[in-house]
Amino acid sequence: PISGMDLILTEVKGQVALMTLNRPKELNALNRQLLEDLSETLSRLKEDSKLRVLIITGAGDRAFVAGADIGEMADMDRNQAEMFARFGNRVMNQIHYFPLPVIAAVNGFALGGGFELALACDLRLASDKASFAFPETGLGITPGFGGTQRLARQTGPMTAFDLIMTGRRIKAQEAKDLGLVLDVIPADLLLDRAWDLASSIAQKAPVAIREAKRAIRDGLDLTLTEGLTLEEVAFGCCFETQDQKK
Repeated sequence: PISGMDLILTEVKGQVALMTLNRPKELNALNRQLLEDLSETLSRLKEDSKLRVLIITGAGDRAFVAGADIGEMADMDRNQAEMFARFGNRVMNQIHYFPLPVIAAVNGFALGGGFELALACDLRLASDKASFAFPETGLGITPGFGGTQRLARQTGPMTAFDLIMTGRRIKAQEAKDLGLVLDVIPADLLLDRAWDLASSIAQKAPVAIREAKRAIRDGLDLTLTEGLTLEEVAFGCCFETQDQKK
């Protein structure tokens, strides 16, 4: 069944939800309304106890998300721009801290805010038509929805300096070579592969998956010693579950 607001389509199959950002004529650009609807949908899905995995993709065959909506940002002053970045970051953090694994099925352009949305997901699959870039510095701005922070943490600072300072666009294969993408798939098979990956995760013990995600994600901000303590607690949590006792 497909449901949801016009700008966000939600389809649930078994224990997996597919969320499609639906502004294909605008290449799924992130305006405030789309971000608000995305936030509401994430909050709603978070409360669904049946779900095990979330997939995010873009409508149409051209773009995953082609960035934040340039027209909406054109006349902002410094304070308005900072508030917009704070709002965008809050929504990206809803993805980053979503309790279930989140898979980005990057079906086309992932530019600026679209690249940032993909980086907020845990696993990324790219179609062979996908491309990634941070064009912001060519527009006189910096990434504002987490790009400087997440890219540097995932690839190391030198790649972040390169991609953000030059604004160059990379194709799916280079993104894979940089460790940004798990796999590159023919465009017509992308969603099948995403459903397959999601299903294989959904079959695993749900508490173990949630705790593993939390330990990996939060451990990146800790020292090794602190991260190991986090892992010990996660490991212990699993011993209160039916899955471990079977």
